[in-house]
Amino acid sequence: MNSKTISYGILRSVAVIIGILGLLWFLYKIQSVLIYIAFASVISLMGRPLVLFLKKRLRFNNTIAVVVTLLLTIALFFSIFMLFVPIISEQGQLIGEIDITKVGDDLDRLNQEVSTYFKVKKLNLVELIKQTDLMQFFDLKAIPNAINAFLSGFGAVLIGLFSILFISFFLLKDSLLLENSLLIFAKKEDENKFMRAFTKIKDLLSRYFVGLLLQVVILFVLYAALLLIFGVHNAIAVALIAAIFNLIPYIGPLFGGIFVMILAITSNLGYDFQEIILPKLAYILIGYLIIQLIDNFLNQPLIFGNSVKSHPLEIFLAILIFGLLFGIGGLIIAVPFYTAIKVIAKEFLSEYKIVKTLTKDL
Repeated sequence: MNSKTISYGILRSVAVIIGILGLLWFLYKIQSVLIYIAFASVISLMGRPLVLFLKKRLRFNNTIAVVVTLLLTIALFFSIFMLFVPIISEQGQLIGEIDITKVGDDLDRLNQEVSTYFKVKKLNLVELIKQTDLMQFFDLKAIPNAINAFLSGFGAVLIGLFSILFISFFLLKDSLLLENSLLIFAKKEDENKFMRAFTKIKDLLSRYFVGLLLQVVILFVLYAALLLIFGVHNAIAVALIAAIFNLIPYIGPLFGGIFVMILAITSNLGYDFQEIILPKLAYILIGYLIIQLIDNFLNQPLIFGNSVKSHPLEIFLAILIFGLLFGIGGLIIAVPFYTAIKVIAKEFLSEYKIVKTLTKDL
C-alpha cells in the first residue's frame, strides 16, 4: 500500500465524517420540521383506519375521506381544549374573589388539623411565605417581554398546527408518499424489503396508536365516574387530563394521581380535614389505584401486546432503556421505535437467532 492510497483513504474518511457532521447539523437546524412530520405521521397512522372505513364501507372519494378524517381530528382536539376552559375560568374567578384573611385562616386551620392528625410539628406558613420572598418573582419591566414572548409563541403554534395538518392531509391522501420518499435511500435490490418493512411498521403502529386512543378513552370514563361520585369540581376535564398523563409510561400515572389529589383538596377547602377531606381523599386514592391495576393488568397487555405483537417484558425493558437514554421523551417513543427496529431487523437480519426469536410473532 503506497502513500497515495493511504492519503486517499484518510481524505475519504475525513470527508465522510464531515458529511455526517454536516447532516447532523442540518437535522438539528430543521428539528421543528421533523417534529411536524412526526406529529403528522402519528395523525395519519391514527386516521388511516377511519379513511379506509369511509372509502370501503361508505364509498367516499379518497380526498373527501381524508378531509372528513382531518375535520373529525380537529373537532376532537378542539373538544379536548374546550374541556380545559371551565378549569381556567373557575380558577380565574377564584383568584378574583380571594379573601386573603379568610384564605390565611383556612390554611392555618388546615395546617393545625393535619399536624394534629398526623402528630407532626406544625409548620409556620406565614414565616415560610415570608422566607420565599414572593415579590422577587414580580418584575413589572418583564411584562412587555412576557407579552411579546406569548404573541410570538402563539404565532409559532399556529404555524405548527397548519404545517401538521397540511402534511397529514397528503400522508393520508397518498398512503405510499412516506415510503416512496424514504426509498431513495435504499439500494435497488433492497427496495422490496424496505416496502415490506414500511408496510408492516405502518400497520403495527396504526394499531398501536388506535390502541392508545382506546386506552385513554377507557381511563377517562373510569376516572370521570370516580371523580363525579366524590364531587370533584370539573370532574370531566380533570379525568381527561389524568387519562392523558397515562400516555407517559410508569411516571405518568404518578403525575396524574398527584394532580387528581390536588384538585380533590381544592374542591373541599373550608371543610373539616379529619371528618371530610381525609376520608374523601382516601376513597379517591383507593379508586385511582384500582383503576391503575385494571389498566396495568388488563388494558395494557391486551392493547399493547396485541397491537405491536411484543411480550409485555419486551415492552417494559424497551421503555426502561429508552427512558434511561432519552428521559421522558424516551418513555413516550419507546414502543413505536422498538416496534420499528424489530420489523427492520426481521427483514434485514433474519439470519440471526436472536432476531428470529424476538420477531417470530411479526
